Amino acid sequence: MDSKKIYSLLGLSARAGKLKSGEFSALEAIRSGKACVAIVSEDASDNTKKQFKDKCSYYNVPIAFFGDMESLGHAVGKGVRTSLVITDKGLAQSLLKNLLQED
Repeated sequence: MDSKKIYSLLGLSARAGKLKSGEFSALEAIRSGKACVAIVSEDASDNTKKQFKDKCSYYNVPIAFFGDMESLGHAVGKGVRTSLVITDKGLAQSLLKNLLQED
């Protein structure tokens, strides 16, 4: 897994306006069917992880646990971020491909 590439894809998504960040916006995007993939930081609380896992499985949205809050926030040019959602199919596929890549 190439984390540098993943962080730069997240930054690209943010600049393209194809990213929702923060728990409220991310869950809203999942509920409204706009989410193509959800990313939750590995250091998120168990409660947050469960909430996103349940929502994503209900609405059939792929979910990945990756990075830490600090790095995710930094990648998208914001403060600490626990959850991100990509709303663009192409960017989401590219991100998933990199997330699933074995070293």
